[in-house]
Amino acid sequence: MTISRKIEGMIDQSSWIRKMFEEGARLAQEYGKENVFDFSIGNPNVEPPRRFKELLVEVAGEDIPGIHGYMPNAGYQDTRSAVAEYLSSEHSVDLSWTNVVMTCGAGGALNVVLKTLLDPGDEVIIPTPFFVEYRSYVDNHSGTTKLVETNEDFSLNLQVLNEAITDKTKIVLINSPHNPTGKVYDENSINGLGELLENRTRELGRELYLLSDEPYRDIVYDGIKVPSILKAYKNSIIATSYSKSISLPGERIGYIAANPTISDIDRVMDGLILCNRIIGFVNAPALMQRIIGRMQGITVAVEEYKRKRDLLCDGLASAGYIFEKPDGAFYLFPRSPIDDDVEFVRALQKKRILVVPGSGFGKSGHFRISYCVDDSTIVNSMKGFEEALKEYA
Repeated sequence: MTISRKIEGMIDQSSWIRKMFEEGARLAQEYGKENVFDFSIGNPNVEPPRRFKELLVEVAGEDIPGIHGYMPNAGYQDTRSAVAEYLSSEHSVDLSWTNVVMTCGAGGALNVVLKTLLDPGDEVIIPTPFFVEYRSYVDNHSGTTKLVETNEDFSLNLQVLNEAITDKTKIVLINSPHNPTGKVYDENSINGLGELLENRTRELGRELYLLSDEPYRDIVYDGIKVPSILKAYKNSIIATSYSKSISLPGERIGYIAANPTISDIDRVMDGLILCNRIIGFVNAPALMQRIIGRMQGITVAVEEYKRKRDLLCDGLASAGYIFEKPDGAFYLFPRSPIDDDVEFVRALQKKRILVVPGSGFGKSGHFRISYCVDDSTIVNSMKGFEEALKEYA
């Protein structure tokens, strides 16, 4: 065997998202792109704000000696200060620039946090369904993933979560707004989770951390607000990116924001900064940092995603599908008409509709639709969705 057994196994069980994305490319060649309805991957299709393009030109043209040299591993101080100032206002928590580390996207941020906090065998509790790569991120740093069920509407089940905590638990990892369901955990749930973790920290005599993956925080609908974990619990950390909020997934720019009330916060920050380097990221992209520092509070046109959500939900509801309407992000997680979600996804594939089975997210009997697509993809797919459902009625 030429590669490690672990990676060999991961390849064999590789992400359904990528499998369907690759299948979409094959079908597009065979039938024409306009005749394939690809809802498989969450690649934002709303363009970045105009201000980003203006700043890209402006910042690239700045003549500053040494600007392309090495920087502190945590990022430029002025960028970290701008992020901290915005977050302090957004979360009503007093963050300093020293509580922020700029990272290579949210994936980079999560790996840096896990590397910093986990000892071998430490458990990370993750509610299901969940973004499939979380399990690999935990494994990267010798942790153990423990999955817990959510309620029927995908809200947090605090009783089940509490029962899952043991003396090996180190982190509870949540994602809100949520991929793949679009769920936003409400304030009562987040405050209840904070209280639960506070109580269990005292009982166990061991620090428990709440880590929230929040790249969709700015993409919410119907007046919904995303509660602050920083206000709800002292040992809390946000990992996020600008991939979705300003449509920059290819630029790999994000940050970690650590609650200043974390026990031994200085040591935690030292660890985060070191791990940003030794994992191999070294620092977040310099050009993007210089732009992001001047774009706090600016987002894509969220109303575009809301319109797409409503278009999709209205069409699928008319066809007879059952689902929870998303609060945010750009995903819908309907029930499959049969228990075998993989079989139903293959039935949709015969209609040239590409979605991802819920079992790929740890929740069988559902499938994920990513609606960050052209309106024509949504409209023209409805006949196939309706036909597939009727075949299993």
